[in-house]
Amino acid sequence: MTLHAERDDPAYHLNRTAMLERVADLEKQHAVALAGGGAKSVERHHRRGKLTARERIELLIDEDSPFLELSTLAGWGTEFTVGGSVVTGLGVVEGVECMIIANDPTVRGGASNPVTLKKSFRAAQIAAENRLPTVNLVESGGADLPTQKDIFIPGGGHFRGLTEASADRRPTIALVFGNSTAGGAYVPGMSDYVVMVAGGAKVFLGGPPLVKMATGEESDDESLGGAEMHARTSGLADYLAVDERDAIRIGRQIVRRLNWRKLGPAPRTGYAEPALDPEELLGIVPDDLRIPFDPRDVIGRIVDGSAFDEFKPLYGTSLVTGWAQLHGYPIGILANARGVLFSAEAQKAAQFIQLANQSDTPLLFLHNTTGYMVGREYEQGGIIKHGAQMINAVSNSKVPHLSVVMGASYGAGNYGMSGRAYDPRFMFSWVGAKSAVMGPAQLAGVVSIVSRQAAAAAGRPYDEEADARTRAAIEAQIERESLAYFTSGMLYDDGVIDPRDTRTVLGICLSVIHNAPVRGARGYGVFRL
Repeated sequence: MTLHAERDDPAYHLNRTAMLERVADLEKQHAVALAGGGAKSVERHHRRGKLTARERIELLIDEDSPFLELSTLAGWGTEFTVGGSVVTGLGVVEGVECMIIANDPTVRGGASNPVTLKKSFRAAQIAAENRLPTVNLVESGGADLPTQKDIFIPGGGHFRGLTEASADRRPTIALVFGNSTAGGAYVPGMSDYVVMVAGGAKVFLGGPPLVKMATGEESDDESLGGAEMHARTSGLADYLAVDERDAIRIGRQIVRRLNWRKLGPAPRTGYAEPALDPEELLGIVPDDLRIPFDPRDVIGRIVDGSAFDEFKPLYGTSLVTGWAQLHGYPIGILANARGVLFSAEAQKAAQFIQLANQSDTPLLFLHNTTGYMVGREYEQGGIIKHGAQMINAVSNSKVPHLSVVMGASYGAGNYGMSGRAYDPRFMFSWVGAKSAVMGPAQLAGVVSIVSRQAAAAAGRPYDEEADARTRAAIEAQIERESLAYFTSGMLYDDGVIDPRDTRTVLGICLSVIHNAPVRGARGYGVFRL
């Protein structure tokens, strides 16, 4: 493998410059989420002697270990604060990989809005599929009341999930630092282990004002739901911590005693780093996503030793398939080479996915596709049934899937490449990537053609000026809605990443995946041959 655009090629430098600009913008977008409720809210929180959500996480995870934050841009482009007032991610605690969910009390007291709920559900799904213990760092005022109609009914599923996790022998731990009121009280109420901070934690179904209104009873925070009361009287608290740092120490102690064991195969030891420089990933993807690039140049910069055993290299050449190893884990890779998927590519993919399931090998999908080929010749040649074979194989595959959108991911090509609708264990987008039904110009053109045909059928003149305005408006809308920030804001992926971080991110995910057994499908649905 070589760099498709050599370092002395002007195209390489143009691509690199454009990608560095995008990476710089990604840092700005992430900074908005990391700021939480803003500097004033954080300062006020600190004055109360409290740690922020990310400060709590930093103390919880093992020293110098990574924390892979997920759905950082949740809510981007909506009325809600970017991040959804909750931090979720994968961290190592006492050598155990855990799902960590931390309310951000600097954003409206950590109250849950629709974005919070969606992000928390995704975190719970990841924990369930990958058999992970969950640590909840709790400080929430409960439901964001102005949006209660959107969260009341589905919100109950969050508590149900805690009980299902316990039944599935996936430990749930709640460290309560502040308010955990109303529905939020059920997070510690339904967790396996509960730690409360003395003088800080307040857990009750109804606070003093609500109790007064409902029963006429006069009460105070401590007697109604304070940590001391729950530790000494109600028994809800299993451990009473003297302060936040002590709560985190106790939380780590609980994880240390879980006797946790991974059920998936261990990685091979002594693997080599890529022989090709991952820094060069910045110059591989063209600024214009309509220009194709060779995905082998990406593969060679993320897999162990840059070693890739290509499968069927002379057949269906716009889809690259083959075997590699990543951080010691075996993996099968499907990567789009020239955007369009033809019948040969679809059939090749279906066979390759079946082979991966036969050998219990996880699959990595590297997206850069405009979808399946259209046109009379291809329809007559069976593109629908061949595409269906590929989607059938993806749908019924049981080995873990990882997806990374490198460039474009349009139409049914997104489905065939295990997009979000097909539940890959993890999915990420490179900054600058785009996902939509089709490209903005194509979609606007289709609308224009349909409108023009309708006008002709009705025998009325066609307004060319109005058509131009409509096309421009549609293109602008689709361009905005296909951006990686927008789709990530809707949780259609698990995060937007710098291309240079791809190997590290995938390595963390593969390690997490192997907490559960890795087994391929033992049967498939009917393939339309």
